[in-house]
Amino acid sequence: MKTLTLTLAAALAAATLATGCAPLLIGGAMVGGVAVATDRRTSGTQIEDETIEVKAGARVRQQLGDKVHVNVNSYNRVALITGEANSEEARAALDGIVGGVENVQKVMNEVAVGAASSLSSRSNDVLIQGKIKAQLIDARDLHSNAFYVVVERAQVYLMGRVTEREAARATEIARQVNGVRKVVRAFEIISEDELARLLPKQQ
Repeated sequence: MKTLTLTLAAALAAATLATGCAPLLIGGAMVGGVAVATDRRTSGTQIEDETIEVKAGARVRQQLGDKVHVNVNSYNRVALITGEANSEEARAALDGIVGGVENVQKVMNEVAVGAASSLSSRSNDVLIQGKIKAQLIDARDLHSNAFYVVVERAQVYLMGRVTEREAARATEIARQVNGVRKVVRAFEIISEDELARLLPKQQ
C-alpha cells in the first residue's frame, strides 16, 4: 500500500512540473484541481483562491514579464509568491501587484533575487513535493488534504487550516524528507474544538 501511495504521489507531482511549483493535493472531489469534499476551506473560498492564483499570475506576467519567474499559490486568501526576480525592485513590485488582486488578505513574498531556477532544480522540487505528500498520506494521525505543499529551491512551504499538533507533526515529516533545505510554516492555526466542528460528523 505504501509503495502504491508513493507511486501515485510521484506521478501527480510530476504532472505539476510543466506549470511550476503547484500545490499538491490528493483525494476528495476535484474542482479545478482543488479537493472540495475534504478541504477545510469553504467551497466559495476554494474558488476565490483559484481565482486569485489565475488573476495574480496574469497581472504579474503583464506588468513584469521576464523580470520575474514566479508562482503564486493561494490558500484561504493568503497569497504565497515563490520563485525568482532579476532585481530587488521587481521583487518588491510583486507585493503591490499580487496584493491588489481582489480577495487577497495577505501576501507572503518569498521570492529570491537572482537567476531563474534551472530545470533540474524544478525537477528536484517536484520530487521533494511528491515525497512529502506521500508521507502525509501515510501518516494515520493526519488528514493529508488539510495541507497545501509548495516547494521552491528545496525550501518547503506548508499551508493549511490546522491545529498546532497537526502543524508540528507535518513540519516534522517535511523536515525528515531527503533534500529539504528549510521548512517554512505558513499555517492558519485553529483550535481542536474548531477542528471538531469542521470534520464530517460520524454516522
